[in-house]
Amino acid sequence: MRFTTLIAAILVIGLGYWAYHQTIQTQMADRDVDRLQRQIAAEHERLSVLRAEWAYLNRPDRLRELALFNFERLGLLPLAPDQFGDVAQIPFPAPEPEPLAPEMLQNNSSVGQITVDEEIEPL
Repeated sequence: MRFTTLIAAILVIGLGYWAYHQTIQTQMADRDVDRLQRQIAAEHERLSVLRAEWAYLNRPDRLRELALFNFERLGLLPLAPDQFGDVAQIPFPAPEPEPLAPEMLQNNSSVGQITVDEEIEPL
C-alpha cells in the first residue's frame, strides 16, 4: 500500500509541475499576442500617415507647380485632354485557343469520323 501511495504522490507532483509549466507558457503566449497586436496597431497608424503624406505630395496643383518650376531641366508639358486615347485604340492580343481536354484526346471512338468508303454529301 505504501508503494501505491508513493506512486500517487509522484504522479500528483508531476501533474502539478505540468499544470504550472502550461500556465507559464500560456501567460508568455498572451504577452506575445499583446505585443504583436500593439505592433500591428502601430504599423496601421504608420501606414495611414504614409497614405496621407502620399496624397498630400500628389496633389495636382503641387505637381503642376513642380512641372513648371523644372520645365527647362525636365521638359515636362502640362496635360491636355487630347493626350488621352480611347480603349478601342488599344491593340489587344488575340485570345489563345482552348486546349483540348485529355479525355477528348484519348477517346478513339468512331463517332464523327468519316471513313474512306463513305460519301460526303454536298451542302
